[in-house]
Amino acid sequence: MPTPTIGVFALQGDVREHLRVVAELGAEAIGVRRPSELERCDALILPGGESTTMFKLARAFDLFEPLQQRIRSGMPAFGTCAGMILLADRLQGGTADQETLGGLDITVRRNAFGRQVDSFEEDLSFAGLDDTVHAVFIRAPWVEEIGDGVEVLARVEGGPADGRIVAVQQGPLMATSFHPEVGGGDRIHRLFLDLVTKS
Repeated sequence: MPTPTIGVFALQGDVREHLRVVAELGAEAIGVRRPSELERCDALILPGGESTTMFKLARAFDLFEPLQQRIRSGMPAFGTCAGMILLADRLQGGTADQETLGGLDITVRRNAFGRQVDSFEEDLSFAGLDDTVHAVFIRAPWVEEIGDGVEVLARVEGGPADGRIVAVQQGPLMATSFHPEVGGGDRIHRLFLDLVTKS
C-alpha cells in the first residue's frame, strides 16, 4: 500500500504533537484547515483542545459537513480528548448549541474528570498492547455508555473513577479520553495507522 496521508484537524488543539508522531511513523502528515486539504487525506486525527471552539471553527471554515460526510463514508478517524467528544454520537455536559461530528455509538461526558486542576497521569492497560500506556488526562471526558458495536480498549484502574471507559474503537474509528501525543511513545498512533492500512 502507498504511504497513507494522515490529516490532523488544525484549527485548534494539539496539532503539532500529532503531526510529529505521524511523520515519525513514516506516514505523510498534513494539517487540515479547509476542505481541499481534507480531500487529500486517507484518515484524520481530531486532537485534544476545546471541543466547543473546535466545532464552531469547523463550521466557520466550512469543514463541518465535509468532515461529517467523510467519517460517515468510512474514513478512519482517531479522536483524542476533545476529539473523542467530536466523534461521539451523544454528549452530556456540553453547551446548549454544541454539535458533534458523530460516528461512534457512544455517550461521552464532557470534562468528566473535572477542571484543569484535576488533570492527572496514569498507566493503563490497553487492548492490543503488551505493556501499559502512560496516559495524560487534561480536563478529560469519559465514556458513559457504548453501543453494541463498540469495543472498549481501556478503562481507568483504581481511584474514584475506577472502571470508567477512556478508550474505544468502532470499525475504522478510534478515540481516547487522554492525550497519547504528549504521554510519550507512539504505540497508540501505530495502532491507528494499522487500522488505516487495514481499511
